Amino acid sequence: MEYLYIIAAGLFGLIVYFLVSSFRLKKAVSGLTQEQFIEGYRKAQLVDVREPKEYDGGHILGARNIPSSQMRQRYKEIRSDKPVYLYCQNSARSARTALFLKKKGYNQIYQLQGGFRQWTGKIKAK
Repeated sequence: MEYLYIIAAGLFGLIVYFLVSSFRLKKAVSGLTQEQFIEGYRKAQLVDVREPKEYDGGHILGARNIPSSQMRQRYKEIRSDKPVYLYCQNSARSARTALFLKKKGYNQIYQLQGGFRQWTGKIKAK
């Protein structure tokens, strides 16, 4: 019987953690469809947070590569007074990056829903 209480408490803790995480994410970043993303990314800072090998394999035209693994050292390369459009392969890394940037005082943060794997627009590959 005690094991059931421990398992229930663990599950409850996980549920609370995921709810709090999703709430924080919704406050930090606005998810955009591809059409919405295309409308605004030319007036914003377009940042690909994937690793350099992924970026070299293909990226959205006009994007610059600041990998999420280097964001703590390089975030000052991104202006806080202009909108920031982020994307990664499937939205997970860009979501974490958005939370980080929000903590650093960035307010206009947008993310491509579904990430680069859903992108059907123009790309550039090396």
